Amino acid sequence: MKYKAIIFDMDGTILDTVDDLVTSVNYAMGRCGHRHDFVREDGFLMFGSGVHIALQRALSMEKGMNDPAQLRRIGTPGCMTAPGIDEEELGKIEEAFRPFYLEHSMDKTGPYDGIPDLLRELRSRGFKTAVVSNKPDPAVVKLAADCFDNLFDEAAGEKEQEGIRRKPAPDMVLSVLDRFGVTPREALYLGDSEVDVETSVNCGMDCVCVSWGFRPRDFLESLHPLAIIDHPQELLSLLD
Repeated sequence: MKYKAIIFDMDGTILDTVDDLVTSVNYAMGRCGHRHDFVREDGFLMFGSGVHIALQRALSMEKGMNDPAQLRRIGTPGCMTAPGIDEEELGKIEEAFRPFYLEHSMDKTGPYDGIPDLLRELRSRGFKTAVVSNKPDPAVVKLAADCFDNLFDEAAGEKEQEGIRRKPAPDMVLSVLDRFGVTPREALYLGDSEVDVETSVNCGMDCVCVSWGFRPRDFLESLHPLAIIDHPQELLSLLD
């Protein structure tokens, strides 16, 4: 067996979280006097790099930036902060977002079809499983427990205040693999975005992308992952 562990992204990979994320963005933005009429499709452009970057993208969309390539560039090297963003104001919005989202993270969120069955099958075959997300750590732990009771060996969210860099830095994933006693070449990463592919590269892991998440298939193809799957069960065929 080539792989011993499977590392999953959360948003857009195992959970359809976008409606609750957008509701929370609208709440936080509205509370701070900003645009608060974002819809589901806007969420696909905002999220993928954590809350801090998502809110920068929301503020940029408020200012008229709507090009997907420009929005995805925010939060990448060379553009870690969007042009014209007031960091103090951004901090206030983020402070409003985090507790609201934690309270409402399960209002409309649920697993994608086939994901629980896939996790049960992986565990029956002896794979270690973990979810690693740029979402706030309390939200990741809560969602993993509520939606996937005992199906993950590890659930890890963003802890940059503890010096653990968020994805695409390798810190979070490598920390989990170290606890598993598994090397990066013995693990497979499953995600739905450019952040996930870049994370896998930085970790020295193979990456499979899912087509049902936050990025369109043609964009995923441009990233050249090991494979793109259209249904969770297809991962089992790749492992075989």
